Amino acid sequence: MGISKRNIPVLLLIALVVIVQLITAGTDTSFYLTQLTMTAYYSLVIIGLCLLMGYAGQLSLGHAGFFAIGGYVSAALTTHNLIGLRHNQLIELLNKTGLLSMGQDIYGEKILTVIPWAACLAAILVTIIIAFAIGKPVLKLKGHYLAMATLGFGIIIFRFAMATEYFGEADGISGVPPFHLLPGLTVSGDFGARISNYYIAWGLVLLGMILSLNLVNSRVGRALRAIHGSEEAAAAMGINASRFKLYTFVISAVFAALAGVMLTHYNGGIGPSEASVMKSVRYVAIIAIGGMSSLWGALCMGVILNFMSLRGMFGSYDGAVFGAILVAMMLFAPDGILRLPLLKKLWRKNGPARN
Repeated sequence: MGISKRNIPVLLLIALVVIVQLITAGTDTSFYLTQLTMTAYYSLVIIGLCLLMGYAGQLSLGHAGFFAIGGYVSAALTTHNLIGLRHNQLIELLNKTGLLSMGQDIYGEKILTVIPWAACLAAILVTIIIAFAIGKPVLKLKGHYLAMATLGFGIIIFRFAMATEYFGEADGISGVPPFHLLPGLTVSGDFGARISNYYIAWGLVLLGMILSLNLVNSRVGRALRAIHGSEEAAAAMGINASRFKLYTFVISAVFAALAGVMLTHYNGGIGPSEASVMKSVRYVAIIAIGGMSSLWGALCMGVILNFMSLRGMFGSYDGAVFGAILVAMMLFAPDGILRLPLLKKLWRKNGPARN
């Protein structure tokens, strides 16, 4: 049995991830793994947003808000001391079920906090509830009305984080503990865990890509393409457009929230800049550059542009250079980088062009 053409890009991604790590180890440049790990988590947001924009045809300018919800909820639950509420019945129940952890702060005082696994699940649950609550009315809008509505949601999350003492206001939340996934696997900024964190992050990206590719190549994916092409025509064929759009919106929000949780534990904190409007605009622009209906194109451009930005390659001109790249792509490759004649020809030989 040969390798399916659809699986070739996935195998190439796995090989590339391993090769990059081996190169950094061989050239004593392991410090690059820090930015590559952060890039992976931002890429997870882009994958989810590409599903929403490129396949369901719904524009969102508020996905940085979902990223921040995931990060802030997990950070708050794992850092705020519940020791004063330890006699509360609910707190006692949570403690008995092992969802709370007793420890010490830097001054030797006892602290009682939610364990990272429970905090992560809580963050995902909160994100799902908010995404359903926001998506149900907002996704009835179209065009610039939808863009403005999601932009308003992003601004609300940003201002809420900036103004709420519980979330650290302008300083954000620091001192977020490591996330112990499995014995020997911990999401943290510890230098000794740099390689394992790199593989954890890219493992999540790989999982996200596999799930997304399976989705877009399934009956659901065909329904999403029909909705993107013409919602009225899709409805005439019996497709429940509202339900498919809402579910895709929730899935993309969960991708963003999970990335927020993981990056927060990796960095040991989160600030309101992660919820800024410019972050959301950047995600949308990267997808436009990579190709609206190209998961692989969006991922490629997300990795390149985010890594360059995190390395500070353009200094204070980062935003200007990013804008120039976007303008150039819109002029010369409006369908995305993988739709350029040469790359399009290569992609058709080695992978599914529509993904």
